[in-house]
Amino acid sequence: MSWRRSLGRMAGAALALLCLAGPAVAQQAGSDAGPGQDKVLRVCQDPNNLPFSNRAEAGFENRIAALLAQELGWKLEHTWFPQRIGFIRNTLRAKVDNSDRYKCDLVIGVPAGFEMAATTRPYYHSSYALVYVKGKGLDGVRSLDDLMALKPEQRGKLRIGAFSSSPVTEWLLQNKLMDQVDWYQNQTGDAEQYPGQIIERDLASGKIDAAFVWGPIAGYFAHNTRSAPIVAVPLASRPGMKLDYEIAMAVRHGDKEFRQRIDQLIGSNQAKIDAILAEYGVPLVDGQGRALPSSRQGKP
Repeated sequence: MSWRRSLGRMAGAALALLCLAGPAVAQQAGSDAGPGQDKVLRVCQDPNNLPFSNRAEAGFENRIAALLAQELGWKLEHTWFPQRIGFIRNTLRAKVDNSDRYKCDLVIGVPAGFEMAATTRPYYHSSYALVYVKGKGLDGVRSLDDLMALKPEQRGKLRIGAFSSSPVTEWLLQNKLMDQVDWYQNQTGDAEQYPGQIIERDLASGKIDAAFVWGPIAGYFAHNTRSAPIVAVPLASRPGMKLDYEIAMAVRHGDKEFRQRIDQLIGSNQAKIDAILAEYGVPLVDGQGRALPSSRQGKP
């Protein structure tokens, strides 16, 4: 996975969360042909990472990129690369062969304050979630405390899915649940794999009983998995365990005017962006990390 795919990766900060970039390289200033000079919005996106993006442009980051291009009156182009180590180096910082032009100029989703690029204002704020199958004995669980309040014999039989570097790792350790965890790799090296498989494949089939995943993944696959009724419960951060993160967009450090332009677009189109997020079931939280009422308007 990427910062997102890691969000242990994300988390970490969110991801820590983020391993999006690869080895540090010297920051290059934008070339004379800066972003948008030819009226093309070039975005860097993962080709197989729903609900965020895919080649069919069916993810919410695809939709938001299209919205920005429409508002700018520019053509939209994509550079596809799996979001894992080396993503920034091979997209935002990579130039087209025999050219001074960069392959792409905008990453639609990174943690606010992401160090490998300059970030815009946040455009959504979400949290990790607990997911489980309805009707399998966990229907009353709405928090980590509820999970621990289960009878010891029931709690002791649970198989829990979590990604390595997940922000809930310390909590699982403190509550003596580590022996019950099936760990998933943040970055498998297989471009055909994607984080949502933990829900629509392993959780739905009963291989695991519950899982901790980044909220947008939880909300989307809870709504779209047809083989089992999935429940997604956004989780609140607690002392020593941050579970909510603000997500922004990223440009190169030297592209200050372009970043300001994207900032303005986010601000003037926040209601439209929120509507897209709602369609994809992205759980949103307020500034204190408290879940906001769901406003889903349908499935994408």
